[in-house]
Amino acid sequence: MAMERLVVIGGDAAGMSAASQARRLKGPDELEIVAFERGHFSSYSACGIPYWVGGDVPERDDLIARTPAEHRERAIDLRMRNEVTEIDVPGGRVRSRDLETGTETWTGYDKLVIATGARPIRPPLPGIDAPGVHGVQTLDDGQDLLTTLDSVEGRRAVVVGVGYIGVEMAEALLKHGFEVTVLNRGEQPMATLDPDMGRLVHRSMDRMGITTVAGAEVTKILTGENGRVRAVATEDAEYPADVVVLGIGVEPETALARAAGLPLGEYGGLLTDLAMRVRGHDDIWAGGDCVEVLDLVSGRERHIALGTHANKHGQIIGSNVGGGYGTFPGVVGTAVSKVCDLEIARTGLREKDARAVGLRYVTATIESTNSAGYYPGAARMTVKMLAERRTGRLLGVQIVGTDGAAKRVDIAAVALTAGMTVEQMTTLDLGYAPPFSPVWDPVLVAARKAVTAVRREGI
Repeated sequence: MAMERLVVIGGDAAGMSAASQARRLKGPDELEIVAFERGHFSSYSACGIPYWVGGDVPERDDLIARTPAEHRERAIDLRMRNEVTEIDVPGGRVRSRDLETGTETWTGYDKLVIATGARPIRPPLPGIDAPGVHGVQTLDDGQDLLTTLDSVEGRRAVVVGVGYIGVEMAEALLKHGFEVTVLNRGEQPMATLDPDMGRLVHRSMDRMGITTVAGAEVTKILTGENGRVRAVATEDAEYPADVVVLGIGVEPETALARAAGLPLGEYGGLLTDLAMRVRGHDDIWAGGDCVEVLDLVSGRERHIALGTHANKHGQIIGSNVGGGYGTFPGVVGTAVSKVCDLEIARTGLREKDARAVGLRYVTATIESTNSAGYYPGAARMTVKMLAERRTGRLLGVQIVGTDGAAKRVDIAAVALTAGMTVEQMTTLDLGYAPPFSPVWDPVLVAARKAVTAVRREGI
């Protein structure tokens, strides 16, 4: 039997997890594995970049889980600084370009994994590519930003966008001694939250000394005589800037897939089946930030760029490629973040998400503490819960607070995955001791209030 070849496009979480898992199941005499990565690094934590920039993580290499040399020791032919420029699906081959030499090569495959990730959104604004304007997606991006922070003379920073990366980078810039202004075109920061919960984040950021401007649609980046950024302009104001960080969000990196005629969804991500196989293609798999996945709460496909999903996708793909079996049933949309001492968490649907899919719902919002109120250091947190009208099925939870607040969202994530009602949640046997929680955990207090709201609307 002829040896098969697996080609992997992308050398980070999903791609190299798939390659590594496939190698565990099939040895070098059964499966040849060739992986292409256009960057300088493999298998690293992009989620950790803001904390490296902010100084919480001392060294860049602390974010690298496995080096190219370590992958090669496991008989994975990882070709760094090699960018795949074309996928020839009928021919079962990919074309790559060596970015150091310019040499182009065709490589055939029996099985293909597409793990091209996501790219930061860079709107086509005048001045967007000026020196001093930074996206933050790769380790190279993080190093470029640190170089700017260490060399620029002024201390004024503007962050465009207030999603997860935006708030995390605002904190990092604050730690570098910059005066930080965050421009947000929406009503409140953190569009992943409902506006009432985003308002809590806004107030907390103001108290930290971060200026947050709502309704600020950026129109252009202004540059000085030296060509570097000097300000960010909106329709009615200019905000001086010595450095600009784009935190607008990311979109699937699927130009290759689109050109190859592979199926894409509403958000531009690749569409796969439960085994992470690209729909309609038996020998092509895809995973990580370049795919869309099923939302278990809404029943719709959505794009969520998170390392947790990417690593799971890779494990499942590698198992299937290597002769095993695995499926990825979907997600509930759990995410946590922080800015200074403020913790932010969400899972499931926001109000507008529920309306978009035709769900009728009730809400319950409570304030509580992270420990017993009498315990020293007890801190406030706010929990908002959505439940389906009549059935009481949990639809979503958002939490804003300080120490111990964010990870409580995991309770709700499990409940959502299990399809629990808010009434069922009230009987959960959660851990209790005064240093860790009030007698009634804040999530359960919110569930009790949601039960009342459901009953009031009529089950």
